[in-house]
Amino acid sequence: MQNFIVIAGMFIAVIGPSIVIAVVGAATIQALGRNPSAAPKIYLGVILMLLFAEATSVISLLVVFQIFAPKT
Repeated sequence: MQNFIVIAGMFIAVIGPSIVIAVVGAATIQALGRNPSAAPKIYLGVILMLLFAEATSVISLLVVFQIFAPKT
């Protein structure tokens, strides 16, 4: 049962940032389609958003691993 809880925690920890990355990617393509000349400004914002989404995912996975680490 504990394995299922760990897997569910990891799934929840990863699915949120994955959805954020998908939405950011779709918005980027849409923004570049509307105004290609604004690419440098758009790319800076996209890189920052993706960086924070990935950091959130890594931190949440570390928290899940810390909570369910085997006790020695």
